Amino acid sequence: MKLAFTTKGKGWDAEIDPRFGRAEFLFIYDEENNESVNIDNSSVSEHAHGAGPMTAQLLINNNVNVLITGNGAGGNAARVLDAAGIRSFSGADDMTVKEAYEAFKKGGLQG
Repeated sequence: MKLAFTTKGKGWDAEIDPRFGRAEFLFIYDEENNESVNIDNSSVSEHAHGAGPMTAQLLINNNVNVLITGNGAGGNAARVLDAAGIRSFSGADDMTVKEAYEAFKKGGLQG
């Protein structure tokens, strides 16, 4: 399973970005291969509209199964994620990626 986290930095110790579409970075962790990658998502800030769906498409392009974020995706982005079968979990604000991953594994996030 591939999980994506919206972050303000890079790596497991990065703070979760509560925003979805305009998150600075996406941290993607592939549990099967125990591999992770950081994706710079700052280019969406150049667009006045559509940041959420653009970020959702980035997750689709990276074959993500689960999104973990702070406040959740907005309406248009949420529809794109749902159509792609990407499960979304929120409530991870004020956590690091590592803490959010552990909370997810224990069922401690809102789905």
